[in-house]
Amino acid sequence: MTTAATATPSATSTATKPLAGLAPPPLKPASFFKTLRASKGNAFEVIPLRAYEQPVYLAKSVLGNVLMVNDPEGVRRVLLDNVANYPKNDLEIEFFSAMFGEGLLSAPHAKWRTHRKVMAPSFGTRTVESYAPAMAETTQAFAELWEALPDGAEIDIAEEMKALTLKIICRTMFSADADELATLSREALIFVQASLEFGLLDVLPIIGPRRIKRTVEAIRAHFKGMDAAIYRLIGEREKIRNEAPRDFLTRLVAAKDPDDGAGLNAGEVRDEVITIFVAGYETTAVSMTWVWYLLSQHPLEEAKLHEELDTVLAGRTPTVEDLANLPYTRMVIEEAMRIYPPAPGISIREAQQADEVCGFKVTPGLQVLISPWVLHRHRRLWDDPERFDPARFRKESSDKRPRFSYLPFGGGPRVCIGATLAMTEATLILAVLAQRFRLRLKEPQEILLQTRITLRPKNGMITILERRPSLHSGSAHARP
Repeated sequence: MTTAATATPSATSTATKPLAGLAPPPLKPASFFKTLRASKGNAFEVIPLRAYEQPVYLAKSVLGNVLMVNDPEGVRRVLLDNVANYPKNDLEIEFFSAMFGEGLLSAPHAKWRTHRKVMAPSFGTRTVESYAPAMAETTQAFAELWEALPDGAEIDIAEEMKALTLKIICRTMFSADADELATLSREALIFVQASLEFGLLDVLPIIGPRRIKRTVEAIRAHFKGMDAAIYRLIGEREKIRNEAPRDFLTRLVAAKDPDDGAGLNAGEVRDEVITIFVAGYETTAVSMTWVWYLLSQHPLEEAKLHEELDTVLAGRTPTVEDLANLPYTRMVIEEAMRIYPPAPGISIREAQQADEVCGFKVTPGLQVLISPWVLHRHRRLWDDPERFDPARFRKESSDKRPRFSYLPFGGGPRVCIGATLAMTEATLILAVLAQRFRLRLKEPQEILLQTRITLRPKNGMITILERRPSLHSGSAHARP
C-alpha cells in the first residue's frame, strides 16, 4: 500500500484515456453470466442504454426480475409517498445487521424512527459547525505530512483519503486519535468488502444460502474487536458524564428522546457509533478520491477552484464561516458525487402489495432498485451526463432540478442523517489541501471501478503530488 509515509518521487504525467466508468452505456442488456462477472467490479456499468432513457426499466434474469426506477416522481413514490410498501430486502438487512446491529442503516422502522429523533440534535447545523475547527485542523496537520514529501512524490490518494477521514472522524467522534478503533474498523471493512465478491455458487439454490450464512457469521466475528473497544469508550464516558468532551460519543450517550426522555442503552449506542463511524469515513473518503481524480483530468475546472480558494482564503486555513463564500468548491464536490456517487445503488426494495410506479404495474414480491449511478446519468435529467461540469450545481440550476433526481445521500425518510456533516468535511478537506497541492494521475495506470457498498477504485489510485506556488513569495502558505 502506498501512502505519504512510503511515497517515492516520480515525474508528472498527463492522462490521455477516457475517464473510468464514463463510456456510453451498452445498447443491449448483458447476459446473466456477463452480469455476474461484472459484479466483481461495478455491475452498474453493464446496464443498457434504455435504462438511462426510460422512467422505469425491467431487468430480467434467471434469478428473478428487478424493476429499476429512474424517474424522480417514481423514486419519490418508492422512497417517500408509499415507502411502507417497499422495505429493504431480507438479504441486505442481514448483511447490514451483521456489521451495524440495529443502527440507522438496518433498524426496523419503529426503532429507526425513535433513534433518528434522538440522534437528530447531534447532526444539527450548530453541532456540525462545532466540529468544523477539528476537521480543518486535522486536515491542516495532514497537509504537513504531504509537505514533508519531495515534489513529484507518488501517493495512493484512495488510501490517503481513508487515512485522513479516519483521523477526522476519530477526532470528532472521540476527541482522540482512537488508533485501535481506526485499525479495527479498516480491517473489518476490508473483510466485508472482500466478502461481497459473489460468484455463481452464491446464487445457486441450497448452496447459496449456506455460503451467505457463513459469510454473515464471519462478518459478525470481524466486528467483535470493534465492539469491545466501543463498549470500553462508552463505559468511560458514563463515568465522566459531566466532564466528558463534547464530541459525538458524549452527545450520543447523553441524548434523550424529546417526547419521553428515554435515551439509548449501551448496545444501541454501539450500533449507532459503528454505523456512523464505518459508513461515515468510507463514503467521504471515496467521494474525495473521485474529486481529486476528476480535477486531475480537468485543468480548467481545477483552475477555477484554485482561483476561488486563493481569492477567498489567501492561503489561510478555512473556517466554517468561509463555506458560504466557497460555492464553486462545493459545486466541484457535488458534481463529483453525481458522476461517481459514493453509494451507487440504494437498497433493493421488495414490493409488499400491488402498486403502480410511472405507469408500471408492480406486483407483490417484485424487487425494486433505485440506482444513483443510473439516475445521475439519465438522459431526461442531465445534458451530456458523462461530462464533468460543476456549473450544473449553480443554485439557479439546482433549484429547477426535480427533488429526487440527485441522491448522493439517498432520499426519503431514511436520507443520510450525516449529509450536512459529510459536505462540511469534504469542503474543508478540499479547501485546505487544494490551496497547497495539485494531484496528477500517474500513467500508465488503469482506473477500475468496484462497487462494494461504496464505489471505489478497485486497485487504488496512484497520483503524483505537486506543490502549488505559494501566495506569498519566499514563504510557505499563510497559517492562521
